[in-house]
Amino acid sequence: MGLKKIFPIIFVLITLSLIGSIYIQINWILTMLENKQEELHHKLRDATNYVAQELMTQKGNSGKVLRLKPGLLRPMDPFQMELMRVPSIAERYTVEDITDKMRKAFNLVGMKNTRFEFSVSSDPGGSGLNFHPLELRSKNFLKEIEDTANNLSAFMPLQAPENTDVSSVLADDLLVVVIPDYKKIVLGEMRTMIAGAIFFTLVIIAAFYVTVNALVKQKKLSEIKNDFINNMTHEFKTPLATISLAVDALRNEKVVQDRAKSEYFTGIIKEENKRMNKQVETILQASLLDRQDQQLNLRSLHAHVTIQEAMENFHLQLEGKGGRSELQLNAKNDLLLVDEVHFMNIITNLIDNAVKYSKENLLIKITTHSTQKNLVIRIEDNGIGMSKETQRRIFEKFYRAHTGNLHNVKGFGLGLSYVKTIVEAQQGKIKVDSVVGKGTNFTLEFPLQSD
Repeated sequence: MGLKKIFPIIFVLITLSLIGSIYIQINWILTMLENKQEELHHKLRDATNYVAQELMTQKGNSGKVLRLKPGLLRPMDPFQMELMRVPSIAERYTVEDITDKMRKAFNLVGMKNTRFEFSVSSDPGGSGLNFHPLELRSKNFLKEIEDTANNLSAFMPLQAPENTDVSSVLADDLLVVVIPDYKKIVLGEMRTMIAGAIFFTLVIIAAFYVTVNALVKQKKLSEIKNDFINNMTHEFKTPLATISLAVDALRNEKVVQDRAKSEYFTGIIKEENKRMNKQVETILQASLLDRQDQQLNLRSLHAHVTIQEAMENFHLQLEGKGGRSELQLNAKNDLLLVDEVHFMNIITNLIDNAVKYSKENLLIKITTHSTQKNLVIRIEDNGIGMSKETQRRIFEKFYRAHTGNLHNVKGFGLGLSYVKTIVEAQQGKIKVDSVVGKGTNFTLEFPLQSD
């Protein structure tokens, strides 16, 4: 099964695995949050119960009840009832006392730094909201008890044991404890696990991206390889066929006896041989650039002279296509420190591209201007232009713009890759701007040679 067919399967499988992993991670985090909230609620109840037990034990032992002989105590005598009344929690303790007890209880159940608010009050209705005027409460209790969405509460009745002497005369009190913003506390406890889950999820996503990106590049390289082999086969097949025909013609007795015809066919063989050598040289040059073995012979050069020479070399091709050129070499300073051969190749490649991808009435316009530090060269044409996708990929090795099924543009797709590599090797910059159907312009920028 080829990469083209197996790639969608691999992509789908990896995507499903990633989605499944993220889904499991999210559900695990949500489940852990629920468990932590329930655990926090249990700890709150345990701490509240611990304080309630301590308060009621002390309340039950708060004093001796006045005992009178039977018949001497009138049941509804207010004075007698006041003598028998045991002080309430609010009368026996201060806010600071209850706070200390709550803090000890919170430390005991493992909530050492947890903030809390509380109230101790009488609650005849049992609702926990009808507070007695003598209640003890912390500073922000009333504010926090109202926010039931974000705060966690525990209600604990304060009832003395039934077997105590004062159980019948004790007031019914209620201890209410509130933990503000309990969700933040739970998240704080789980931050390490959540951070770990997020980190490893990101690692999985990164691995997914790297894998898919590698597969895409591999697929692209496979397509480029096939295109390159097809182009190379075509480029070599044509001159070989021409040479073969020329050799067959030279074997003809009439041609052998005609010196002019012999020289003509010999010239064809020589030209086609030079063409093949040039193509081989292009491939070898690309290989050298890959290994970064290309050596630059830098020397002072007037760019205007090289541009004029390069343009003259295309004079016949432009005439054959009915095209023309226009030079506006306006730069006041055109002295560069570059490799003469490679600089000529850069200009030649860009002009050659303009000719290859041209239409009727071709116009190639080369302009220059200089800034304080750089020479700017602009090569424009009114050819077929390029799409945005082609502009993004035009400097990739072996990439060739699609011109239909016809092999009407020769080459291996190495020219612009070579141009970009050499321009950057000489500390220059290159950019392309093109509109489909209107033409293309390349802008080169080289640092001027310092005095």
